[in-house]
Order: sequence, then C-alpha cells, then structure tokens
Amino acid sequence: MVAWRNAAPTGCLSPGFRGTERSHSMQIFHRSTNTLSRATIYGAIFVVAALFWAAAEIQRSPYVTYAGVRRPQPVPFSHQHHVAGLGIDCRYCHTSVETSSFAGIPPTKTCMNCHAQIWTNAALLEPVRESYKSGKSLVWTRVNDLPDFVYFNHSIHINKGVGCNTCHGPVDRMPLMYNEASLQMEWCLECHRAPEKNLRPRDQVFNMRYEQPTSGKPVELDGKEYTDQISLGTELVKKYKLRTVTDITSCSTCHR
Repeated sequence: MVAWRNAAPTGCLSPGFRGTERSHSMQIFHRSTNTLSRATIYGAIFVVAALFWAAAEIQRSPYVTYAGVRRPQPVPFSHQHHVAGLGIDCRYCHTSVETSSFAGIPPTKTCMNCHAQIWTNAALLEPVRESYKSGKSLVWTRVNDLPDFVYFNHSIHINKGVGCNTCHGPVDRMPLMYNEASLQMEWCLECHRAPEKNLRPRDQVFNMRYEQPTSGKPVELDGKEYTDQISLGTELVKKYKLRTVTDITSCSTCHR
C-alpha cells in the first residue's frame, strides 16, 4: 500500500527520473567527430583509388614490360650495323616470318656465311665460332616475348600490310635489341580496333624507313596516289581482306 502511494503517476516522472533522462541525452563524442569520420571515409576512398592508379602505372612501366630495356645476349649483335649499315633484309635471318607464326631465329650457319670470311678472329665473335664448331646452338634471349597464353602469328600481320617497325620500332637504329612497345593487351587492341591507321603496301612491309603518306609525299597503290593514312589504310583493309573489327578484337582471336 505504501509502495503504491509513493509511486509516480502514469506518464509523469519524478525530479530524479527527469535528471536521469537528461544525463542519457548528453553528447558523448566531441562535435568534430562527425567531420573526422567523414574525412576518414573520403580519405580511405582516395587512398584506395591512388593505390589502384599506382598499380596500373607500375603494370605499364618498363619495370614490368621491359620496354626500352636492352637484354643481355651471348653475342652483342647489332641490328643497326647489319640492317642500316650493311643493308641486310630482315628475311635473310628471319626466314619464316612470311609463312609461319614464328619469325625464326637464324642458325649459327647463317652468321658464318659472312663471318667465315670477315672478322674471323674477332674476340666478340668467339661464341659464334665455338657454336659452329660444336654444333651447339647459341642461346639467345628473346626480346619481343609474349605470354604463352597469347596466340600471335607473324605471317598474318606481314601479309596484311603491318610493317616490321610498326611493332618492333626502329630496329635499324638499335645497336642492341630492345622491345619498343609494351606488348600488353591494350596496346594490341589499340591497333586491332583501327587497323587502317597502321597498314602499308606489302612491298613496304620490310622498309624500315617507310613513312605514312602526306600531301608532300604521297604513297602510290595500284596507280593511285594517297595523301593521308586513313584513306590508304581503308583501301588496304578492303584490298587485303582484313576481318571485321569485331572479329579481330574477339577474345578467341588471341586466346585460343
């Protein structure tokens, strides 16, 4: 009975209870906490984005692609000397480039065709002479090397009018060989999406000094002169019967 009389009426709070309610609504964290929380979230987003950007840049850098990096070889073979200096055609050494997926690495005998008569005692050619005597092939370091899961056919590109230096760069100016391009998928797709930008007449494929047509220096094809690359390339796409862009950008074209 006493407990009932001392109880507060329904819907009302005694002064003590009201004080408790006020204490529960007090601010626990400082006002700046909301700002700091938002800044932390936005900062984390920017940090993650920056990490993705940095990873993408590293993936495209010479550190990963080796673009522009000269590789060590058993003999310091100079394409500049042999191609530009002596005028040797690419096909003299890379004999299967027009008919096979692989351009071919010359056997030691090809080297000795000349070096059995010139520079016969040069110290830097001793590995070549030793290879010829022993019959053991020189182990060259492959420079333009694609992953094993990528299918690439040299002969297709050559016969469709893609020049050697389009992919390999100015080989005739390389004392030591290096890959000019990244050889990454985005680089391949850039050409496959617009092949007309890079095609040339077949008789110019092995011309390392070929220049795309301009009004001052047109390129002749089937008796007609072309003064811009797009017009020439578009005509070559039809002449050489290139497959559609959809076909040559399909995954199965390069990943078989």
